Amino acid sequence: MSDSCVTPRTPLVEYDEAIRLLLEQATPVEVTETVTLGDAAGRVLAGQVTSPVNVPPLDNSAMDGYAVRSADVEAGKPLPVSQRIPAGAVGAPLDIGTCARIFTGAPLPPGADAVIMQELATEHPDNSVSFKSKPPQGDNIRKAGEDIRAGDVILQPGTGIEPQHLGLAASVGVSELAVYRRLKVATFFSGDEIVEPGSPLGEGQIYNSNQYHLNALLQRFGCDVVNLGIVEDSLESTRATILEGARRADLIVTSGGVSVGEEDHVRIGIEELGTISMWRLKIKPGKPLVLGHVEGTPIIGLPGNPVSAFVTCLLFVRPFLLKMQGLIEVLPASYPVKADFTWTRPGIRREFLRAQVRNEDGETLAAIYPHQGSGVLSSTCWADGLVVVPEETTVARGDRVQFIPFRELL
Repeated sequence: MSDSCVTPRTPLVEYDEAIRLLLEQATPVEVTETVTLGDAAGRVLAGQVTSPVNVPPLDNSAMDGYAVRSADVEAGKPLPVSQRIPAGAVGAPLDIGTCARIFTGAPLPPGADAVIMQELATEHPDNSVSFKSKPPQGDNIRKAGEDIRAGDVILQPGTGIEPQHLGLAASVGVSELAVYRRLKVATFFSGDEIVEPGSPLGEGQIYNSNQYHLNALLQRFGCDVVNLGIVEDSLESTRATILEGARRADLIVTSGGVSVGEEDHVRIGIEELGTISMWRLKIKPGKPLVLGHVEGTPIIGLPGNPVSAFVTCLLFVRPFLLKMQGLIEVLPASYPVKADFTWTRPGIRREFLRAQVRNEDGETLAAIYPHQGSGVLSSTCWADGLVVVPEETTVARGDRVQFIPFRELL
């Protein structure tokens, strides 16, 4: 983007276009490594996982009861119990006219074609049992391979590894997984007015809250954070820190210094050292966000206001990072809820309102925080997620609005 394109007169970038540009420039990491199942949670799968075995490996009992030949069973007629088969044991072939005591997960003995649950059996002192009715063939039997067949692909590359994926891999005997390497993200925070918590505040100073919630978000997204700390409001310091981040990390995320003020040096530093491909979004909060590259390293400059930084990190940094990590699905899901508020001032920008949902009479209602200012960080703790109000739109109480829960973004 040329110098003439990055001025305050530049048309604001629509939300959907911003997402498209971001994802277009998020290059997935190529380096992979192999880790044990115990170390794979939260990583991104880099290759297909194929099952070497059938699951279950043999026909087995779906419950505690008695394995029978269905043809041998008559209501009320006792059958002698010829053997006992616990899980992990293999029974002998079932003799005609007998049954076998069997437990959940135990392999079905050859000759048996049904299992009768123990609650439907009557035990007799002579080690025989009778049943209330004849079972259909196949009753209460889990067939070999009914869950997974040997050779089936059970996990696809680009999957974010959750606990259930680890259980599935373990169930077929896989002990290691190929994953993409973890990303390094360098962060710094611009402003002479910000100081570290624990220090006394001088006149006009504020505590550096952004460092703590942004770094924690990046760690939540599965990244290793290189924290470069607070950078003074000077172009020289900003340039030096950008270059350090570009050489040490896969992505740089900054907060502050991206607007149009005389002390906003981050955008200027990016422009002088590299290229800017996007600046100023048609959203609220978060308009001044900037995307660029320095020495081949992408850099996303977030606004300095705490809520703006928090929201734009969730909406833009998160999908950018997830795609860099190799994930396929990177955008959050949303669902319609009923507005328990009114919004009478339509804006030219798409708005993301901090909202809290509740269920009432089977309906999900969303209320918004009464103070939606970009400095009201307490609203992010009160809220469950974000209500989306499109451009040039008003909302009446009872209207349907889209809601993005924080659980989708975190």
